[in-house]
Amino acid sequence: MLTEAESKPVYELDPAQRVVALTIDDGPDPRYTPAVLDLLQQHGIRATFFLIGENVVEHPGLVKEIADRGHHIANHTWTHPDLRHMSEDKVRDELERTSDLLHRTTGRQPTWFRAPGGDWSPVSLKVSADLGMRNLGWSVDPRDWAQPGTSAITDRILKDVRPGSIVLNHDGGGDRSQTVAALRLYLPALIDSGYLFTAPPN
Repeated sequence: MLTEAESKPVYELDPAQRVVALTIDDGPDPRYTPAVLDLLQQHGIRATFFLIGENVVEHPGLVKEIADRGHHIANHTWTHPDLRHMSEDKVRDELERTSDLLHRTTGRQPTWFRAPGGDWSPVSLKVSADLGMRNLGWSVDPRDWAQPGTSAITDRILKDVRPGSIVLNHDGGGDRSQTVAALRLYLPALIDSGYLFTAPPN
């Protein structure tokens, strides 16, 4: 059970440090998640994967691989609904089922939650706190889900990243080939400019 202060969404890390947290939403997806994992491994980066319960059921081996490679496993609901108009019971079902399945699949209890679309509600903040999860937002959104083109995704991230940024990307929910291509470009660029990658503290 978390305090009210602990359950407020976190939108950035310590701006005094040249660190970036990379977060990957809506997977796992057998088409794109393996490519993302390979890129992260190539650059020695730990990321946080916000996984959807329905996808975890379909691809448990991929979820195990994410965990085995040292990434954070985090909760992104069961069906990716808009939580703002749901009853406490329904919200609890979305979060609890996903946490239970992630725990059974990886042996780890997720400690972070992200509301779909970043649309938290008082109810979802309460439920995630009840389940012992903190809430992670983001400060850099290249809108990669809208498929604006590889260069648009890359440019937006390189323009907006600051020390302590939390970057939002997607490996599920559609064609994510542009996101994978953008990661190929912007990860080495950020590393070259002295950024370190971190996962948010457990």
